[in-house]
Amino acid sequence: LKLSDEIGAKKAADQLGIPYNTVTTWRGKRKKYGDQAFVGSGHKQLPASEQERRMLELEKEVKELQRANDILQEALGFFAARRKK
Repeated sequence: LKLSDEIGAKKAADQLGIPYNTVTTWRGKRKKYGDQAFVGSGHKQLPASEQERRMLELEKEVKELQRANDILQEALGFFAARRKK
């Protein structure tokens, strides 16, 4: 794909000995899916906008879980201190 960006899809396909349609298909997938275009088998491919939405969703969830963990840590300290008395 890098070569096709530099010299064009047709020249890259000829130079690599692969069909032109293969190069254009790969370029289309990269444009649509970004870094996740070629994740390998068994992995779900999401469009870049979906990836960004999912990333924000996961970051929000992490913050909520960290907050809950902090509250539980404080409660644990409180009850441990009361138990010692």
